[in-house]
Amino acid sequence: MKKYTDTGKKDTRSGFGAGLLQAGKADSRVVALTADLKGSLKMDAFADEFPNRFIQCGIAESNMVGAAAGLAIAGKIPFIGSFAEFVTGRVYDQLRQEVAYGKTNVKIASSHAGITLGEDGATHQTMEDIALMRALPEMVVLVPCDYNQTAQATIAAAKYNGPVYLRFGRPSVPNFTDPDQPFEIGKAYVLNEGKDVTIFACGHTVWESLLAAEALEAEGISAEVINVASVKPLDEETIVASAKKTGKAIVAEEHNMAGGLGEAISGVLAAECPTRLGFVNGADRFGQSGTPSELMKAYGLDAVGIAAAVKKLVR
Repeated sequence: MKKYTDTGKKDTRSGFGAGLLQAGKADSRVVALTADLKGSLKMDAFADEFPNRFIQCGIAESNMVGAAAGLAIAGKIPFIGSFAEFVTGRVYDQLRQEVAYGKTNVKIASSHAGITLGEDGATHQTMEDIALMRALPEMVVLVPCDYNQTAQATIAAAKYNGPVYLRFGRPSVPNFTDPDQPFEIGKAYVLNEGKDVTIFACGHTVWESLLAAEALEAEGISAEVINVASVKPLDEETIVASAKKTGKAIVAEEHNMAGGLGEAISGVLAAECPTRLGFVNGADRFGQSGTPSELMKAYGLDAVGIAAAVKKLVR
């Protein structure tokens, strides 16, 4: 089993901030807008470096989307930033009509996603945002796993011509991927090869899946771990190849079952390679207050919960 090193815990939202600054330096068309959450989205460095390319929209998310769509039509590459709950559910009509419908080149930077927002509770958490964004035609959905990959995904989003939903989070989590590995939209990353079962994961559950695979190896279960950072489009070739090899799979995601990565992978495998599947997710629940680690444990999304789901599936 390949071992990965935690080079230091960092929040993925800071990876977005770093990637945004790099994208801005590389292309003068990159602009940034936020709904009174510059600090929370780690847009400070971009705003300081490019004050004339940063727009503080205030708590007016719908107007922010409209302004971004106009900027994109004028040839800019706008990134709009807010909490996942506010930049999806609150503005869904605007995203549908002004961004997805016209394939407008707007990048939706979505922080504080899932339950790991923590103590702010269910009103500020979201476990249904991937479903909302996957349902929009022309929308790319990216869920990188750590600081390094979030920075690279942000750079890739800036280069992509079309709407992108980029999902990341608040808590500090292990940073373990190669900082120089370019992000490829539509690609899944095989992090650990195995023969008994596949664990498909995205976002914060990727590191937990690697820890689960390490624990399972000690019990004689060989788990393949795949980081599905591109939820839409999916890397169907890699997903099917792994399922054919192992014959069983778990999908672990910090999102509800409906419309998430689990359903996306289920659809692919049902058509191409019927496979025994298990799921580790929020099921059909809202979030609740607690620390990120407490909530990951409560929802079975930590390494212990993922390993338990695997053992239930294979035995």
